[in-house]
Amino acid sequence: MRRDQNGQAVTELALLVPLLLVLVFGVIELANAINQAMTIAAATREGARVAGALVNGGGGLGCASGNSPNGSSVDPVIIAAVERVLTGSGAQLSTANVTDIHIYKATAAGAETAGVVNIWVYSAASGPTVAGQPLDFVQRANGWPACVRNNVTPADSVGITVRYVYQAYTPLRMFIPGLSTINLSDTAVMPLNATR
Repeated sequence: MRRDQNGQAVTELALLVPLLLVLVFGVIELANAINQAMTIAAATREGARVAGALVNGGGGLGCASGNSPNGSSVDPVIIAAVERVLTGSGAQLSTANVTDIHIYKATAAGAETAGVVNIWVYSAASGPTVAGQPLDFVQRANGWPACVRNNVTPADSVGITVRYVYQAYTPLRMFIPGLSTINLSDTAVMPLNATR
């Protein structure tokens, strides 16, 4: 006696399709998250490079009259460099999802020195103007003014941290708790260009 197997393929398909969809959507989410993490890493490195080059705004060290004549423009230029990478061609992330950017005096281990940090937060086109364009970030804390940054040997080290909330794109976010948003963060530290 032979059994009818007409429904076998339908059953197998019904079991395999959800698994295949989970795999495909998982690969898409992983690729997007890695792409955005790489963009954030590039942005922190660019910010640290610019911060190391600008030091304290030029001129003599200190915050007295005549010292650090361009000190007030240092942090906005650093933030502009970070924003330029975050919004550059090929970048697939939204600056609105950047929770904050820290510019801080780094310890020997690269950590933030307590209380010596400048914090910038997202506020669309509300920040200072750099190269004719308003920044999408405004300063919330100024614990490390540019005029006190030391580039005399031994020079201070500057750290840049970008914190970002990744938001899932695929329908997996509705089925896997914790996947809808993932906190990403990257830090780069560079010594200020020293003078002897």
